[in-house]
Order: sequence, then C-alpha cells, then structure tokens
Amino acid sequence: MTALRQRKGSKGKEPPLGAEFQSQQSNCCTDHHPEKILHGDWSWGAIIWTSVGWSVSVGLGLLCCIYMATLHENDLWFSNIKEVEREISFRTECGLYYSYYKQMLQAPSIQEGLSDLIHDNLTESKRTINLLQRMNIYQEVFLSVLYRLLPIQLYLEPVYFYIYTVFSLQAVYVIALYLTAWLLSGSWLAGTLAGVWYILNRVDTTRVEFTISLRENWSLPFLALQVTAVTCYLRPQLTALQQKVMVWLMYMTTLCFCLTWQFNQFILLVQALIIYALDCVDFLTTTQVTTLYLVQVSSLLSVWLLQFCNSMILGSLVLSFIVAALFIKHCQSGLKTGSLLVRLGKLLLHSALVLLLTVTINYLAKKALQLRSDEHIFKFIKSKFALGPTRDFDANLYLCEEAFGLLPLDTLERLAGTLLLYPYILTLLLLSGVFALAALHNLSRPKGGGSAEEKKGAADGRVVALRPDVAYNLLHTLFYGLLAFSTMRMKYIWTGHMCAVAAYGVCGKELWTMLLSTLNCNSKVLLRLVRHAVPLLMIGCLYYKFWPKLMEELSELREFYDPDTVELMTWISTKTPKRAVFAGSMQLLAGIKLCTGRVLTNHPHYEDKDLRERTKQTTWRRTTHRRCGTVSTASLRLHYGHRPGVLSNFWVWEVEEAAEAHKPGDEGFVISGTQDNCNLGRPKSSWRLTSFAGWRGGCSCGRPANHQTSWFSSRVGRDGP
Repeated sequence: MTALRQRKGSKGKEPPLGAEFQSQQSNCCTDHHPEKILHGDWSWGAIIWTSVGWSVSVGLGLLCCIYMATLHENDLWFSNIKEVEREISFRTECGLYYSYYKQMLQAPSIQEGLSDLIHDNLTESKRTINLLQRMNIYQEVFLSVLYRLLPIQLYLEPVYFYIYTVFSLQAVYVIALYLTAWLLSGSWLAGTLAGVWYILNRVDTTRVEFTISLRENWSLPFLALQVTAVTCYLRPQLTALQQKVMVWLMYMTTLCFCLTWQFNQFILLVQALIIYALDCVDFLTTTQVTTLYLVQVSSLLSVWLLQFCNSMILGSLVLSFIVAALFIKHCQSGLKTGSLLVRLGKLLLHSALVLLLTVTINYLAKKALQLRSDEHIFKFIKSKFALGPTRDFDANLYLCEEAFGLLPLDTLERLAGTLLLYPYILTLLLLSGVFALAALHNLSRPKGGGSAEEKKGAADGRVVALRPDVAYNLLHTLFYGLLAFSTMRMKYIWTGHMCAVAAYGVCGKELWTMLLSTLNCNSKVLLRLVRHAVPLLMIGCLYYKFWPKLMEELSELREFYDPDTVELMTWISTKTPKRAVFAGSMQLLAGIKLCTGRVLTNHPHYEDKDLRERTKQTTWRRTTHRRCGTVSTASLRLHYGHRPGVLSNFWVWEVEEAAEAHKPGDEGFVISGTQDNCNLGRPKSSWRLTSFAGWRGGCSCGRPANHQTSWFSSRVGRDGP
C-alpha cells in the first residue's frame, strides 16, 4: 500500500496517509503545529513558539476589527450624526434586518418581542408571517436578548453593541484564516501573512464597513472557522478525543453558518461536491466522508427545527445530493476495485446515478412540500448561462445588479498589487499537478494495497503524495474560485480563503521541497532559511508599500449627508398614521421600515413566491404609470388594499421615477397618498403639494435638477458640528 491516503485508526501494519510528511516536518525544530501541545510535546520551545503564534493571531484579529470600525466611523462620523441618519446608513436590506433588532429592544419584554416576530403583520401588508421562519434573523434576536441581560445599557448604545459585534466577527474571520494557513504550512508565519493579505485586500475580501447587517458578514466568519475545523479533522495522527472535538466544532460552526445566511444550502452544496470528489479519488476514508456529510445534514436539520420547519431547507439540493451520494455509495460496494480504466468507468456510472437520484429526490421533495421559495435562484442560474428564458422578471432583477455579474478583471489587478495573486497562482498550479498525479496513482492502485517496492518508494519520497487536508483546501479554493468568477458577490467566500492558500504556498515545506529538489539544491538548512526568509521579506515589502497608504486612508474624515432622505423619514414619522401602508422600491422600503416602523408592501428579502409576485406587480405598475405620467388609486388598492383602520396608502417614488412621473426638472422623493385631503403639512419650502391624475392628493419633495445628493461629504467646510 502506498502512502497516498490516510485511514485513521487503521489496525493494519501499513503506515497511515501522510506519515512521511509528518516525520519530515518533525525534523525541522521550528515547525510547531498548534496541536503539538495536544500530542504531548510540552517542551519549552514548543510552548513558547505556539504561544507566540496564538498571540500574533489574536493581535491581527483585533487589528482588523479596529481597522474596520475606524473606517466606518471616519466614513460616516457615526458618533456625531443623528439617530435617524445612523439608521438611514443601514442601506437596502441591512436596514430591514437591523429593524428587527430595534423592534426586539423596543418590545416591553423578550417574550412579547419574540411573539411579535413570530406573528408579524408589519413587514408585508395584509399578511401575517413568521419572521424567524422566513428570515435568518436569529443573530438580531440573540444580540437584543444579550443587550437586555448585560448591564451595559448605561455605557453602550444599542447600535454600537450591534456594529461592534459584527466588527468583532471580522477578528474571528482573520483568526480562522490564520489557523488554516498555520495548520497547512506548519508555520505561524503563514498565518501572519494570510492575515496581512486579508487586511490589505479589504476591498475584495469584505464589505463589512458599509454593509454591516448583511447576512454574509455574520456567516462567513463561521464558514472560515468550519474550514479550519475540517482542515484539522483531516490531519493525520489525531487521537479519538481530538477527532470528536473537531466533529463537534464542525457541527457548531456549520450550524451558525447556516443559521445566519439564507444562501447556506448553495454554499454547502459546493462543499458537498468537494467531499464527493475527494472520496472518488481516494483522498478520504469512508468514515471521514460519512462524518463530513452527516455534519452537514445534522446542521441543516437543526436549522430546519429552529426556523419552525422551514420547507426550503428540506427541499434544498444539498440534502438531496447527500442522501443520493450516501445511498449509491452503500449500494456500490465494489466501486473502488479494478484497473484504472475500469475504475474510471465505474466513477462515471456512479456519478451519473448520484446525479439522477439527486434530481429525482429533489423533485419529489419539492412536489410533496409544494416548495417554490427558491425557484428564482434556479431561474437566475438558467438565465445567466443562457439555459432558459432570458426575459424572466425574477432572473432579470438579479442580472441587472452588478453584484450578480461576472467578476471584474480589475479585481485581479488589485490582488496582484498586494503580491497575493502571484504566489496563489503558482501554489494552485503546483498543487493541482500533484493532486492530478496522486489521484491517478490512487485510482490505478489495487484495493488491497501496493507492492513492497511501492511502499519503499513512498517512504523514500519517490511517490507523489498529497495530504487530505491540503487536497481539501485545494478543491475548496478551486470550486469557490469558479463560483466567484461566475458571480461577483460570491468573491468574498473565495478571496479570504485565497489568502490562506497563498500563504501556505509561501511557507509550506512540501512546495519548497519540490522547487529546491528541481534546482538540485535541497538541504534542511536551505529549506528552513527559505521558508522563513521569504515570508518575512514579503511582509516587510507590504509594510513599506502599504503602511503610508493605510495611514492616509485612516486620516480621511467624511460625514454622512443625505438631507432629502432624512426629511422624507421625518415627514413619514410625523405626518402619516402609524398603520399607513407604503409601497415603493424594495431598497427604500427597508429604510422606511427601520426609521418609521410603517407597514410595507414588499421588501428586499426575496425568498418567498408570493412576495416575488407582489414585487413584480409593484415594479410593473410603477414602470407603466411612470411612463404614462399617471398613477391610479384603484391599481394600488387592487394589490395592497386598505388595511382595517388604516386611513391611507402611500407610494414613494424615487429620484428618476419622480422626474419621469411628474415633469422634467424635478428630482427627489414623491409621496402620493389616498388621503381625503392633502393638508398633511409642508415641512420645508422644498416640499410642495402635487396632484396626480386619479389621486385625491399627495405631497412631493423636489429639488433643483442640478442638485445631487451624496451619501458622504467632507467634514471640512461644513457649517456647524
């Protein structure tokens, strides 16, 4: 048997996978892995070196957290602006999610707050929905409860408790990437380099400083922790206790990841495909494969229970795929026998059966559950790759957004500017070559094991081998890289892990050994020197190049400035009934929900069939009436009606819509209402009363055509504090 795969707990006489690498790494006195202490190495050198590594990881995490918080403060002057301006700064769906945190804090008690979320009739007019089932807002619930229980109300405002928690998760993200690079390479210098790259590539690794409440900012740190746990679980020579700890850690991190992001099923599907690919080419044992699958299944089922039996989870593709893969694997006991060509043929047949069974299970599950909540995602995928109709409304609503387009090429230019792209590509090419050779060797190897010559060749290092944890991270970065290139919004999953993989390439022993052996100058002293000198040199270059730019960036002071939206929210809060129903764009309505608490017709959380139909009707009628220059009261009442006891409905038109619907030269917000009279007050001279055909009255907020509202303005030169 060759040393190309690991079987934990094997009772045979053959060495487990990666034993050669482990013995080689132990020869280098500076290669102290984080788990060496757990293996019984309590020497002072190991303790000190590991403690320094952990201290650096925490320091980098705190540095990233403070850096993001400072950028947020400098961009908005968050500590100085009014509360309504702070809430407006939570743009689009961020405002919707934060509104539930605010709602929980304003509730008389925790029990009443939870009851209001479970029986919510403000988010969608004429409907009562369970927000804990529909949306991923458990993090807002948890923070609101924590804020109520902790004695910090006198020292910390609720909004700061919220945003500081999100920024703290960025510290967790950096620490997770640090540990992944450390585990892969055996040197915490790799973790340091990964953390530095993450911070310097902030534009492409995160957008937390201006989209705080976005679900991915909550979930991606837990996904990074899960990858770290998987990497540690796949390492050789773990004890039974350590394996159990890693399994529980994988479960908890996967649970937190799934609970905080509605797109969890699609991300886990990619991860399940990675596990399937590694299983097909014998990089993982049956126990490891089954454990990883069951961790995903148990996490999804736990989220299903916490979200009040959300049918979208049971009808997810990832659950159907895992059931199909495990069932076919159990039925095909002789899959990993035969020659290379025979095994390739069996793998093709095996994959076809898994795909067919996955589609069948998913189709039957959705039919049984009458599930249509996620069909817009598949419409988007079909339209994006020209596999279906390109004029579908739901698909075009995504395709018209830049975030759902292809990855711009200037992203690669920025990554190259920080010296990240070049070592990443080199590492990717080398590891891909080794992976292909190792996979072919595994597939051509008899099931019972190799000959004595093969074993001797593996021990001498003549047989190409790849550790399971390295193989997993290789496929992880490849699969999510393809996902990022296809959809720009998904690049934040890829770029963070990209930093860890590139750092492993710079500091990893295996890659440097291959390069030095090719140059016929491989020695332990030279290997140790190169592995530590190169990352230190790169960190020095990055410091010299980017430290002045970071200081200049932190010295730029700007202020949130959007007087028209502030005026709009103030007018709605003071001049409209509390149960008034508002229609308009999804992005603006999320802000209205947060700032005023009024009832909405639609919102940006799009995972519901009825809501998508309502949004389609709203957009169609808004576009039609804008072109005709008229708005019909009957059409609005037809789709949204009048809630019992509500005196008015309002339709908010935004900048371009207002200019087209009213007359050229007018921009701003236009509020049209069905009030019996239009004497609602005029907050400022820039507001004036208008009358649209078919409406009894309304109010519009206009401003000169040459005036442009900016989200930010320089603090210098502003009148007043």
